[in-house]
Amino acid sequence: MKEGIHPQDYRFVVFKDMSNGYSFLSRSTAQSKETIVWEDGKEYPLVKVEISNTSHPFFTGKKVLVDTTGRIEKFRKRYQKADQSPASEEAEKPKAAPKK
Repeated sequence: MKEGIHPQDYRFVVFKDMSNGYSFLSRSTAQSKETIVWEDGKEYPLVKVEISNTSHPFFTGKKVLVDTTGRIEKFRKRYQKADQSPASEEAEKPKAAPKK
């Protein structure tokens, strides 16, 4: 193995599956601004994930519909405002018919 290419700052982190609420403690270098108190009473960084082995159809054997509508609508709403620049607003206005 090459020397010096692997991270050295592994620490305990709680991963939480947001689709079903399942949480597990593991070691990771993932950064997080949120923390959570774990079952042992200690506080650990919290990393939220959309899907884990408890909700993924491959591991569960079930076809589960993952609700992404809320995320898509939130994305569209957020970036719709950025798309409404003055130049694009003028382009959207109907042009007046030429006078005869």
